[in-house]
Amino acid sequence: MEIKTLEQLQAVDERTLHFTPWGLGRMHAEDSAEFQQRVIARLKLADEVAESTRNKFEQLRAGFSHGVLCYELFTLVEDATRLTFEQALRDRFVAHHQDRAVDVRDRRGREHQVTMTSYSAFYEQFRNVKGAEIRMGTAGDWEHFNGMLGGLLRWARREGLIRGQRNRSLEPAQKELRNMAAHGSYHLNSPVEAARTLSDLAELINHLWGQPTPGGRLYPAPLKRDIIAIGWSKNGHTILAGLAEHLVSAEDEEPLAYLLVRAVVDDPGLMEFDARAATTVFPSEYLWGPGTRTEAVDWLDANRPEPDRCDYLDQVVLVRSVDGQVDLPVHPRVAAGLSPQQQHGTWHAVRVDRALDAFGHVRALVAAQPGHKPQGECRQCPAETLATGDIATVMGRPEGRRGHHRVDRTGRAHPARQPFASPCEVEQSKPPRSILAGALVVTRTARAGSSRSAGAPGGGRQRGGASTVGAGIGGRWCVTHGLCRRR
Repeated sequence: MEIKTLEQLQAVDERTLHFTPWGLGRMHAEDSAEFQQRVIARLKLADEVAESTRNKFEQLRAGFSHGVLCYELFTLVEDATRLTFEQALRDRFVAHHQDRAVDVRDRRGREHQVTMTSYSAFYEQFRNVKGAEIRMGTAGDWEHFNGMLGGLLRWARREGLIRGQRNRSLEPAQKELRNMAAHGSYHLNSPVEAARTLSDLAELINHLWGQPTPGGRLYPAPLKRDIIAIGWSKNGHTILAGLAEHLVSAEDEEPLAYLLVRAVVDDPGLMEFDARAATTVFPSEYLWGPGTRTEAVDWLDANRPEPDRCDYLDQVVLVRSVDGQVDLPVHPRVAAGLSPQQQHGTWHAVRVDRALDAFGHVRALVAAQPGHKPQGECRQCPAETLATGDIATVMGRPEGRRGHHRVDRTGRAHPARQPFASPCEVEQSKPPRSILAGALVVTRTARAGSSRSAGAPGGGRQRGGASTVGAGIGGRWCVTHGLCRRR
């Protein structure tokens, strides 16, 4: 080992300087030190978090902050962060069972009570009695528990402390990454990976103590849903969306039909809104329409709908299959308002984070693809099947032991599937114009002979700033935030 002087130890590691707020480049040493600290300064833990977990998290942040002097610290911090996932779960397990006994059942089915003082003391007693199961969840069901990361994740999910079907599908990877950090070989990571893992840890910790993260990647806080107007021309040449409040101040260059919906304004699937099917990325709600601009403004004045917030993790949707054909998912309140003929068939109540995840899951079940479970949590899909049967069976099904959403089963009639004209039949006569000025506006220019492609409209979509244009569904898309632009 080379013995370095204090001056050498304080020298900046050149490798860290290449990571800038705009991607790879090069920063001055002082700017790099400030930037790397600001990256993790935004990560804050809830006041309720256990002191031992908080102290460990601050230790990791201190190590990250010194990465500008030693690039290897970023790898050490990320590996330690992987191990801290388990410590956070242990501390929450202790806090949950503080001052009371944990019911334990051994391999022979005999029951024991283990008093909780600390996790190490509990785990030692758990092993001494050859424990195999503990009671979990509000129902107190016996479930397998090994005291390790896998068992703690299962316990936290059963207790409703962590949630999200996509997060559940990531848990096996989290266990593998934890094992690699504990038993793996040499590797070198960048500050990007270390900061992301620290951010994920902060989200997990906060959610364990009941605090979602605004704008979070894993456990986000509920999103704001605004009142949105979606308009389209009769020939399908123009389709647009924007805040409904701007309908009063704008004018149509051509007659448009409008829908009013409650939705997330920058939902990537907003232009795929369907009055019946759950086709948007985040939950959306049909309010009124279709009708003219004047009728939409009159309805807004008379009813004055308010924005709200939606929590999209672990939402429950219904999917119908008839003779091997699978319909798009619908929300329970929509299914309850369908006619008896439309309610005919086999229905699946599925818990998902994205409604279209349920569509893929049920298609796999109908096709009898191996590995997909018809009941309970599917290991192949980020979906959990709650019930299968006729409409009465699935509508009468309770939300389950880990239900975080109150399912609205009140029937309400919805118009037929959105009658957007096919762009294949439309000749482009002139570029369309976005007419909802001052709002987030999306317009589509149809092209003759264009085909419907999968994915969100406009691969270049972004939040705010300059407009972006990308290949979209049935033509070219222009996304602007602020004053509308003509293309």
